[in-house]
Amino acid sequence: VQLVESGGGLVQPGGSLRLSCAASGSIFSINAMGWYRQAPGKERELVARIRSGGGTNYLDSVKGRFTIVRGNAKNTVDLQMNSLKPEDTAVYYCNAVIIPTAKLFEYHYWGQGTQVTVSP
Repeated sequence: VQLVESGGGLVQPGGSLRLSCAASGSIFSINAMGWYRQAPGKERELVARIRSGGGTNYLDSVKGRFTIVRGNAKNTVDLQMNSLKPEDTAVYYCNAVIIPTAKLFEYHYWGQGTQVTVSP
């Protein structure tokens, strides 16, 4: 199973970015997909997650600004980030909770990370 991310970059405060993540490989089912972030000197934190039933969770500081949705393609998820602030600067990692084909249990998989920098 592999996760491939795209969409990071440099944006001015108040701007927008859209991150995308695609899961591929021997996937039986995806229980949840989401985005974490890690800023220098800080712990990795959950930003947003969408579960297989459609339920979502958001970090309090991004509520009302970020939206996580399933992508148009199968096994993809997008994170629309609006009204970005300098404190949103971090490496963003895609995470997926997946039951691989021919396996009984779910596993966590991670993307390679994409840099988001919010700066004037």
